[in-house]
Amino acid sequence: MDVPFLTLASVIERRLLVNYRVEPEVAARLLPEGLRPQVVRGHAVAGICLLRLGSVRPAWAPAAVGLRSENAAHRIAVEWDGPDGVETGVYIPRRDTASLVNRWAGGRVFPGEHGHADFEVSESPDTVRVAFATRDGGTRVDVTAEITAELEGSGLFAGLDEASAFFRGGAKGWSATRTGSRLDGMELRTDAWHIEPGRVLSARSSFFEDTDRFPSGSAELDSVLVMRQVPVRWLPLPGRVSGPDRQSA
Repeated sequence: MDVPFLTLASVIERRLLVNYRVEPEVAARLLPEGLRPQVVRGHAVAGICLLRLGSVRPAWAPAAVGLRSENAAHRIAVEWDGPDGVETGVYIPRRDTASLVNRWAGGRVFPGEHGHADFEVSESPDTVRVAFATRDGGTRVDVTAEITAELEGSGLFAGLDEASAFFRGGAKGWSATRTGSRLDGMELRTDAWHIEPGRVLSARSSFFEDTDRFPSGSAELDSVLVMRQVPVRWLPLPGRVSGPDRQSA
């Protein structure tokens, strides 16, 4: 049940989900204790969410007072054992934003600490390019995608319906925090879920090209999906206690 004073409302003006097939044992090393990779056709699913939000405000406030921002999140699809069985969502090792408000409020007013990044965006009705570089020099991404009629060439998903159902089922996101002792949680909710297929024209990611994190051949670009003009709500979740990730354990 939503708690209006704790829930954010916004419009996903544009969301690129850039997806990678990853060897499950490699993905597992990047996860904190209690989370494990969600495996699809023998692969873990990871990626980058390139997200422009509009009309961001408390759920009780009118859309006219909302803010707009460019944001990015690196994600790994995960599952964990909940009180009623296995649950699914995503683990987010890093969030970045161009918004000073998001940087200040993330981890204070609402869950999700953000790094600072500069974005470069160009869009047409059929093509989207999003590039960003973090101010700390740790991450650079540059993706160009076009909207297509069908999802083709994916090793993870047989078609758009399967891909859409997978990502809709991963609405809970757990974000790394600076303390390392807990994970911040947010859940995306919408009655207007809609996703479109795309094709990657070019993609560079310092995160996935880092061979210390992903040994050669362990992470392969799979597909891209697009969401546009979808109204959503963001519901805070109780934080999770976080153990070390496998790589640092």
